[in-house]
Amino acid sequence: MTEYYAYDIEVYPNVFTLAMKRLSTGDRWLFECSSRRNDLVQMTELLLWLKRNDSIMVGFNNIGYDYPVLHHVIDRCSYITPSEIYDKSMSIIDGPYSDRFKHVIWDRDRYIEQLDLLKIHHFDNVAKFTSLKMLEFNMRSQNIQDLPFPPGLHLTSDQIDTLITYNHHDVAETEKFFNESSSEIELRKKLSEKYGKDMTNFNDKKIGVDYLITEIEKTSPGSCYVKVDGKRTPNQTIRSSIAFKDVIFPYVKFEHPEFIRVYDWLMEQVITETKGAINGLDCTINDFKYVFGTGGIHGSIDPCTVTADSYYKIKDIDVTSYYPSLGIVNRVYPEHLGESFCGLYADIKKQRLSYPKGTPENKMLKLSLNGSYGDSNNPYSPLYDSKYTMTITINGQLLLCMLAERLMKIPDLRMIQINTDGVTVKYPRHLEGYVTDVCDWWQKYTMLDLEDVDYSRMFIRDVNNYVAESVDGKIKRKGAYEYKLEWHKNHSCLVVQKAVEAALLHDTPVETFIYNHQDPMDFMLRTKVPRSSELFLGDRQVQNICRYYISVTGRDLYKMMPPLKGKANKRKIGINVGWLVSECNNMADYQPGNINYTYYINEARKLVDPLR
Repeated sequence: MTEYYAYDIEVYPNVFTLAMKRLSTGDRWLFECSSRRNDLVQMTELLLWLKRNDSIMVGFNNIGYDYPVLHHVIDRCSYITPSEIYDKSMSIIDGPYSDRFKHVIWDRDRYIEQLDLLKIHHFDNVAKFTSLKMLEFNMRSQNIQDLPFPPGLHLTSDQIDTLITYNHHDVAETEKFFNESSSEIELRKKLSEKYGKDMTNFNDKKIGVDYLITEIEKTSPGSCYVKVDGKRTPNQTIRSSIAFKDVIFPYVKFEHPEFIRVYDWLMEQVITETKGAINGLDCTINDFKYVFGTGGIHGSIDPCTVTADSYYKIKDIDVTSYYPSLGIVNRVYPEHLGESFCGLYADIKKQRLSYPKGTPENKMLKLSLNGSYGDSNNPYSPLYDSKYTMTITINGQLLLCMLAERLMKIPDLRMIQINTDGVTVKYPRHLEGYVTDVCDWWQKYTMLDLEDVDYSRMFIRDVNNYVAESVDGKIKRKGAYEYKLEWHKNHSCLVVQKAVEAALLHDTPVETFIYNHQDPMDFMLRTKVPRSSELFLGDRQVQNICRYYISVTGRDLYKMMPPLKGKANKRKIGINVGWLVSECNNMADYQPGNINYTYYINEARKLVDPLR
C-alpha cells in the first residue's frame, strides 16, 4: 500500500526545519539544522528510505518551493549550512517570474515522489491563487496561524521552538486538505494506472488537454510539437488578424431588425487580438437586453422573483456540451491539426457517453472536451488557433439568438435569461407544444442537442446572481447567493447566504434566521494583506491573514499600505468601515454574545429586498 507523508519546511538565515507526518499512523518527525543541532544526515537517511519504499510526500506548493530546497539539502547534507539553505530558498522566492521553472526538480530526477495539493487544485493559476492560510479559513480550522516571524530574521532559541510549533501546525493543515482532496487524488491515481502516465499533480484542465494531445499524437505523430533550436515547441496557427465574416456560419440567419443589426456589425469586424474583441455590443428586444462578449452572450430581466403557477411555466433550456459540440458538428478545428481533429474530438464525446457518470473515465473525457476548447486560446498550447476560438464563441452566441428569436414568436412568452449555453423562458402552459416544436426545429437545424429543466421559481438579481428552484425541489445557487463554494473562493460570512435562502424559499424572516443560527464559523470573515503591508486592529498589529467577526464591542480593522510613488506617508485603508470587529484566528477567542447581528441582517437584506 502506498504510504503518504505530509510535510512542510521552514527556512530562516540561521535555521532550517522539516516537519513530517505519516498519514496512516500519525507518526511525526521534526528535523532541524541550526547552531544548536544538525539532523540533516538522519533526515536524508529517512527520506531515502521513503524512496526505497515507494512512499509519496504530500505538500502545498512543494513542487515549486519545498522540494527544490529539500533536494538541494539532500545533495549536500553533510556540509550545507543554514545560511546556504536560506540562500537557496530566497533564490526561489525572489527569482523573476520568467525563472519560475528554473529550480523545479522534474519527476525523473526527484529522490522521493511528490504530491502537490496546490497543483492538483490549480491554485498556481493567477485567477484561482489560494494560499494554505486561506484554506485554513475555508476549512474552518480551529486555529489560523500565519508565519510567526518576519522572513529573514535571525531567530533566537526560543523563537526556533515557536517556529517548530508553527511548522507542525502547517503539516496538520496540509493533512486536513489532503483528506478534503481525497476524491481528486483517487481520480488521478486511477487515471494514472489506466493510461500508464503519471497524472498525480495534473489539474483538471491539464488532465483533459493532455489526454487529447496524446490521442492526437497517436493519430498524427509530430502534429502537436516541433523541435526549435533543440527544444520541444508547440505547433500552432498564429494569425495576424481574424475577419468575422470568415468565421460566421453561412446558415446563421435572422428576421428581427436588432439581431440583423448585430449580425451585420459582426460581419464587418476584423480583429487583431481576441481580448475585448466585441465589448460594448448589445441589442434590446421586447425590453430584454442581449449583451455580446468575447467569451459568450448574457442577458437577464431586472431584479425580481419569477414564479411558475397553474397558467405559466418556467423552463431553462441548455445546449449539451455546447462549445465542444459546435466544433464537432461544424467540422471546426485548429488549422495546424487538420480535419482529423474533428473525428477524434467526436470520438472522445462518444466515448464519454459510454461511461457512467461518476466514473474516472467519464470525468476525464469531460475534462478533455471542455478544457481543450479553452486551450485553443492559450498561446502556450499546441491547440492554439484563435480563429478556432472565435468561430466557436461567435457562432455560439448567434445560434442561441436564433433560438431566442424563434421562441419569442410564441404568444405571451417572456425571456428571463440568456447565458453562454442556454436560455430561460416563461410562457403559458397550454403553449408547451410550441416551445417543444421550436426546440425540435433548432436541434435539427443546428444538429445540436438541448436539455431542459422546469423551475417552480427563480429569485434573480442578474444573470450571474440568482437562486432557482426546480419543480422537483433541487436548488441552483449562483454568484452572491452561493454558500457551497469552491476552495479558491472567499467563504466569509456564509450566514448571510443561508439566511437569504431561508427567506426566499421558506419565508423565514432574515432576523429570525440570523438570531437563531448556531454555527459560529458562518459569522466569520477573513481578510489578507501582502507582506509589504500591515494589518491593525485598533492600535494592535495582527497577523496579515485575519479571521474576525463583526462585534458589538471591538476595534476598527484597517491596513497600512506602502506610500504611493513619490509620496512619503503610508496609506491607511479601513476594512468594514463603520463597524467594530473582534479577531478570531483562534476560535477559543469567540464570544457568542458579542456578535453584532445588525451587520449580518443588513447584508442579507441587500440580497433579499430587491427581489421582493
